[in-house]
Amino acid sequence: MKPKLSAYVTESVAQRLELAARRPGTNKSAIVDAALDRFLNPERDTSGDAALIRRLDRMSGQLERVDRDLGVLAETIALFIRYYLTITPPLPSQDQDAARALGRERFEMFVAQVGKRVASGGRLVADVMDRVSAAKPDLFMRNLEEGAPLGAARPGEIGSRAQNATGKPPEHSPAGREEVGNV
Repeated sequence: MKPKLSAYVTESVAQRLELAARRPGTNKSAIVDAALDRFLNPERDTSGDAALIRRLDRMSGQLERVDRDLGVLAETIALFIRYYLTITPPLPSQDQDAARALGRERFEMFVAQVGKRVASGGRLVADVMDRVSAAKPDLFMRNLEEGAPLGAARPGEIGSRAQNATGKPPEHSPAGREEVGNV
């Protein structure tokens, strides 16, 4: 024999309980018993709360990865802009029209390449990072351990990174173009 329980509920709860008990195969006692069981034993809850929590955890992980990727992207853009502004000499005014035309052509090629990568689902930065870390596993930690910012030249490398023997930036030398092409 089951123990009997008397409880007071609000009018709106009593009305909803009455409506729910009219469904075939159920009664007030079964509904109250199931509700109290769920309330008193949350780990036995099969209503989907656990699935919701797993989904929220998965979304939280995805947001953390997006945040990390945006941080990498911001650093990459900042380093590129600093490099570009530091290395690129100003052009004489008579060469600027030709440089703009070449720049437009290069930008269109760049946009086309980005479009291809996005359409194929490729992630160039992740591919390059994987390739570099496999070839040189200590590369990313070396400069941090030495106290220099990542990508900064170490003593003895300042001239070789910023300029070649002719004093021109690396993109004007064959080695500089080769490095860019391999990335």
